[in-house]
Amino acid sequence: MLCELRVENLLLIERAELRLGPGLNVLTGETGAGKTVLAHALDLLLGGRARTGIVRPGASEAYVEGIFTLDDTLRRSLGERIPDDADELVLARRVSAEGRTRAYLGGRSATAADLREAGTALLSFYGQHEHRKLTLAAAQLDILDGSCGPQQGKRRRDFAAAYAADRDLKATRKELEERAGAREREIDLLLWELQEIEEAEPSESAEGELRAERERLRNLETLAAATGAGLAAISPDDDAGGAAAALATAGRALDSVRSIDPVLDQLAERLQGLAVEATDLAAELRGYAEDLQSPDGGAWEGGVQARLDQVEERLATFDRLKRKHGGTVAAVLAHAEDCRRRRDELTGAEEALSQLDEQLAASAQALANFAEELSRARAKGAQRLAVAVRERLARLAMEGASFEIALGARDGYGPSGSDEAEFLIAPNPGVPAAPLRDVASGGELSRIMLALMGATAAQGGADTLVFDEIDAGIGGHTARAVGEQLRELAAERQLVCITHLPQIASLADRHFTIVKDTGADTARTTVTRVEEAALVAELVRMLGANNDDVAARRHAEELLQAA
Repeated sequence: MLCELRVENLLLIERAELRLGPGLNVLTGETGAGKTVLAHALDLLLGGRARTGIVRPGASEAYVEGIFTLDDTLRRSLGERIPDDADELVLARRVSAEGRTRAYLGGRSATAADLREAGTALLSFYGQHEHRKLTLAAAQLDILDGSCGPQQGKRRRDFAAAYAADRDLKATRKELEERAGAREREIDLLLWELQEIEEAEPSESAEGELRAERERLRNLETLAAATGAGLAAISPDDDAGGAAAALATAGRALDSVRSIDPVLDQLAERLQGLAVEATDLAAELRGYAEDLQSPDGGAWEGGVQARLDQVEERLATFDRLKRKHGGTVAAVLAHAEDCRRRRDELTGAEEALSQLDEQLAASAQALANFAEELSRARAKGAQRLAVAVRERLARLAMEGASFEIALGARDGYGPSGSDEAEFLIAPNPGVPAAPLRDVASGGELSRIMLALMGATAAQGGADTLVFDEIDAGIGGHTARAVGEQLRELAAERQLVCITHLPQIASLADRHFTIVKDTGADTARTTVTRVEEAALVAELVRMLGANNDDVAARRHAEELLQAA
């Protein structure tokens, strides 16, 4: 419940403070006095957009504050944003003359979205043209769902979540399908690059060995000549001398005097070692010379030049791969690994499509189940709501009016299910029912909205309802009937009603009047509570008469007595 509303420097209102209570709270005043300013103040508390120029001229900022009672449900939803011992909730909004706004929730800085979230649970606002929303199909479906009980809200949330998930799955699958052609082209490129690298078998060790072999092949004759010369000096083929033979002869000479002088024995051992090393070296030189002509135990196929061409070609392949993929053999190998990983990802896309199809089938079934639950509840709720509205319309001077709710299947699913609702009405007996938007007048729409609200009030919603001239387009006995309906609705929750009809004002539990003073340089509006002694005078003013009009005063008194 809204306990207090404070407004400072908002358009014509310099300062106003309304202490509201349960039941029907009425605000009245002359046209142009500023009644809608209070409606805009409440809209600001609900996180609405601040209009340009709403700050009173000469003021630096406007300020709006609402103090609400705090129930356990709202306390739990707000969590740590309010103190544990708080027994009321304060929503506030500041608007600077430059248009900047600041929001406060429970005395702490907040966002407009925070106010909107909290305010929606506290207060519902119905503006002057709110009843025209009844002509919208989406609004009609929302009203019908609101009459189906609190479980319908859960059903809608379940369906909306499933609908969003299904839409995401379809978008993902569409993206995969659109990328199918590009995926195949990318796989072909990856396979070609992988084949090129794998056939070349690059490695840092292979590259080093090939470069060394190329140097040998390019200098084969020089290496063979040097090897031959060295072998001839150490151990010629005819064994007619050479370093190895000379060392062997010297060793035998020293062996003849072994064990006489230890110093000479050491020299003899060294000489023997040199002789053995010379013999081994000669053998290795012969092997090297043979390998130059016949590597790996066999002659080169096609000769030395053919082998050199093979080595040059493979090294050129290595160099080409390095230029394409990073400059080093390690980079080439890393690229090959990336290609394998990407190939596996793209190849797995087919499997992903298959899995998506399975998920979409399950999603479609879930949507169908949720939609069926919604439809069943709506079919039952439509019958109950239509009966309740007809009963209330009869009490709103629309006796004999028929009201029906037609349910149909929409083309495919929407965020709220598979149904479309259409409110049908025949304001007069014997006339075929037609869509609300085609036949209802403004006054009839106001009464239909009030009947709908009264019929759905028991199903929950905000504790405070604000009506800004819901009585537009009606008068006379109909106005009294509307007032009775408002008072009945106010028995279950708090109502704040901005009205111009004395028939409604006379039924108020609390009455406030808004008066504009144009005597000062800047017009100023004041809001005051109308005490019991002044009620008759305010009703006389609303009847369009002077205060000394006896007939008008008698009419006003009769209205109050009838209340």
